[in-house]
Amino acid sequence: MRFESDLPRLVAAVVLACTTPAFIPSFAYAEGAQAIAQGQDGAASGQGVAARAIDKVKGVARTASDILNRVPCRQPKGGMKALGALPHVAGKLASHKPVVIVAFGSSSTQGWGSSAPEFTYPNRLAAQLHRAYPGADITVLNRGIGGEDAPEMMARLQSQVIDARPDLVIWQVGTNAVLRNLDPAETGKMIEHGVGRIQAAGSDVVLVNPQYAPATNSKPERTGRMLSLMRKVAELQKVGVFPRFEVMKEWHEGQQMAFDSFVIADGLHMNDWGYACFAQLLGDNIIKSVGEIKMGTNDAPVQQAQRRL
Repeated sequence: MRFESDLPRLVAAVVLACTTPAFIPSFAYAEGAQAIAQGQDGAASGQGVAARAIDKVKGVARTASDILNRVPCRQPKGGMKALGALPHVAGKLASHKPVVIVAFGSSSTQGWGSSAPEFTYPNRLAAQLHRAYPGADITVLNRGIGGEDAPEMMARLQSQVIDARPDLVIWQVGTNAVLRNLDPAETGKMIEHGVGRIQAAGSDVVLVNPQYAPATNSKPERTGRMLSLMRKVAELQKVGVFPRFEVMKEWHEGQQMAFDSFVIADGLHMNDWGYACFAQLLGDNIIKSVGEIKMGTNDAPVQQAQRRL
């Protein structure tokens, strides 16, 4: 039997041996398959392909585990404002029932700029919550579609978000409204209406504001107005806002990180490190908010949510 015929199984075995399931890179197999397709015959060349694939697997595993060790992920100076009560999530965790979280948004949620699906913020967040609550059944659904903002998102709110019956919706919105010069006031009204519909369906809501990056910084007035509108919607609807803009601004101005340390070449989307730190800070805040309810500092909302379970 020729060595090449067994190569895919060999690479797959090495992947399983060298990495955890969350970090299996799809391109390790692709590299080996491509080399074979190019006509590298013989056991010696096959062994060379396998060795390169193994090295690639090991390298990605090291990158995945070390991504935040090389550049630590820190909160902005002075910390971040709490996301507020998340009674539906806390209630499900307290009663040992499955928790469903929908990450709703555009390309930042879908994962543009990440090198693999495992490095998108929803997958990073899911891994963190599984570590924090090892016995809980927690599902994070990625409902991000690149290029969209409030008008397109409202059109699929029912089918892709509410129909999933989530306990928490993390809604990343506003960036494309700025870049596409959409009317901020109309966008704000749609976000307010959308938050109301999500709440009426029995879900907690956290808004994620636009990113601080060269693309949004090129439109400071529109970006500033969008940030202000989202704060007002959050106050009116009594939901939390994850301050992505302020967090990224702290990276650049407070920690003196160059934009290319956390943003890819398009000047807008985060890289793997950016998504990892974003997910970690968001996850920390979710865990803190749930913990405050479980400790009794905000009992009324969780009791109301539990009565609806």
